[in-house]
Amino acid sequence: MADFTHFNQFGEAVMVDVGEKKETAREAVAEGRITMSRECFQKVREGTMKKGDVLGVARIAGIMGAKKTAELIPLCHILNLTKVEIRFEPDEQTCAFNAVCTVRTVGKTGVEMEALTGVNTALLTIYDMCKAVDKTMEMSDIHLCRKSGGKSGDFFR
Repeated sequence: MADFTHFNQFGEAVMVDVGEKKETAREAVAEGRITMSRECFQKVREGTMKKGDVLGVARIAGIMGAKKTAELIPLCHILNLTKVEIRFEPDEQTCAFNAVCTVRTVGKTGVEMEALTGVNTALLTIYDMCKAVDKTMEMSDIHLCRKSGGKSGDFFR
């Protein structure tokens, strides 16, 4: 069990002790996409969905999701986030929206999980607000794009 950082010598789950680590600037970017029908895509783009500004609400939801990561993922540390940004990139050809979440902090552990949680929460909010028009929407390609800071250094997908 010595190779697994989230288990103690008895094989019990623990939150990793980061007390001795140095604080560094950290950033993570994650993305994912939601594909939908042409009708649904146009309603979201035009802002005519009955529930209102889908992307605006999803943006706030994604930010809130990133901030709540430690409450959702059992062994994540509570972090003082310095930036959370969600942006959406429409893809007219495939009737999809790509969600990109950027998270920053200065701390002893990274923000990859916060970025991934932000993306997932934003996409789920789009689904929730649009399901009356299209129940066949698909969320996919959720992944970490890059991260910087910390002992393991930089990662680029």
